[in-house]
Amino acid sequence: MQPAATEAGYRIWAVDNVVYGPVELPTLVSWIKEGRVTAETWIFTENNQTWARASRIPDFQLFFKPKAPPAPQAASGVSEDTAMFAKKPGTLRRVKIFADFTDEQLEGFVKFMEAQRVRQWTEIVKQGQHGDAMYLVLEGELRVRMMIGGKESILVTLNVGEFFGEISIFDSGPRSADVVANQDSLLLKISAEAFGRLLNDAPDLAAPFLFAMGKTLTARIRADNKRYRDSINFVRAAGR
Repeated sequence: MQPAATEAGYRIWAVDNVVYGPVELPTLVSWIKEGRVTAETWIFTENNQTWARASRIPDFQLFFKPKAPPAPQAASGVSEDTAMFAKKPGTLRRVKIFADFTDEQLEGFVKFMEAQRVRQWTEIVKQGQHGDAMYLVLEGELRVRMMIGGKESILVTLNVGEFFGEISIFDSGPRSADVVANQDSLLLKISAEAFGRLLNDAPDLAAPFLFAMGKTLTARIRADNKRYRDSINFVRAAGR
């Protein structure tokens, strides 16, 4: 957000305790959609000279409707999406780390996971909060971000077949960044508790899963190292 000083409209009290604006309605709506303005953000409306939370202002209430109720549960107590994967385990191969799994392995793996639908703009994990699950992207798109000085910095975009939050199933430590849904998405959730059961009850499934996840993480580390090396070379070249 960049402070403005002329046009009438709205002023925003950001998380860094700086008031930004005035800005016009289209700009503010785009900030809401990007997650930079939340339901609890204080907004000053210049037309009536009042402050109110974003969710209380009629022009923006459409964007802060209550979340849809959880997906219907099948008779077994699992969601319909999870039940669907149990019937058609081969559909899990859209996730890269399951590409080489047999149907029998995928059928067994379904018992240790939960399908979860999320609405657009939903914050799945929040930086600093302790995690207890990893997620795999089955449908949709998400972004990994960090809020620095009240401004969003996007680290990476996650597409179908990718995963995130894997560190938390090993140490349940604090999340290193936020993950927000850019679109309505379908995720595969594997909790730390379920992962523990996977290791104890089905080591024959855990081994190929960990090996496939390790290959992906290795590729990420190599890519990060290359970006770091290229950045250093660029800085050194610029300093000559």
